[in-house]
Amino acid sequence: MMSEQQPVRVVLADDHQVVRRGIRDFLIEGGIEVIAEAEDGEQALQLIIQHQPDVAVLDIQMPRRSGIEVARLVREENLPVGLLVLTAYDDDPFVLAALEAGVNGYVLKTADAEEIVRAVYAVYEGKSVLDPAVVSKVMQAIITPSSPQPYEPLTERELEVLAAAARGLTNKAIGISLGISDRTVQGHLRKIFEKLQVGNRTEAVVKAARLGLLDLPG
Repeated sequence: MMSEQQPVRVVLADDHQVVRRGIRDFLIEGGIEVIAEAEDGEQALQLIIQHQPDVAVLDIQMPRRSGIEVARLVREENLPVGLLVLTAYDDDPFVLAALEAGVNGYVLKTADAEEIVRAVYAVYEGKSVLDPAVVSKVMQAIITPSSPQPYEPLTERELEVLAAAARGLTNKAIGISLGISDRTVQGHLRKIFEKLQVGNRTEAVVKAARLGLLDLPG
């Protein structure tokens, strides 16, 4: 996939060495460079800050800091790192807490190696990734009535950009479909995040759907 470009650089965090080794091996087979590995959340955070990888692959339940806490701190630091949770937990609280923390993807360890490799590339490309097994949980959270919160209305163009992002299109693909530049797409997304008070595409899509601004594909 990335044969003519620099490989995607990944920091991998999981507290089980055998699991970590297996994940590392099939990421490498998929053309991904694992530049550092962490056995706990604190080490993961420090390695992410030090190496600034393209993507961090995080387990949830780890000593010292959870993957969710690591994700939240990475977002607070505004680091340009894609965050992919790879976990055995499909419980609602974990899924929703991870999305609220700002992760770009949530994949279960029951996924096969090829699916996990594809998820890393998708997060690297700026897409949002949800394991099919947790999509229904997110959808349920979306359709559950919540107290309306004030927000600055989105423009027609911003709604078009957000709808395209919800379909998983990259910035480049959104720009082509709408006849605007990548930079303009990025500007619209920044404004959308600011108006909806969120930190990434996944949060924006979920919040917009909850507010009735966006219909997600079934």
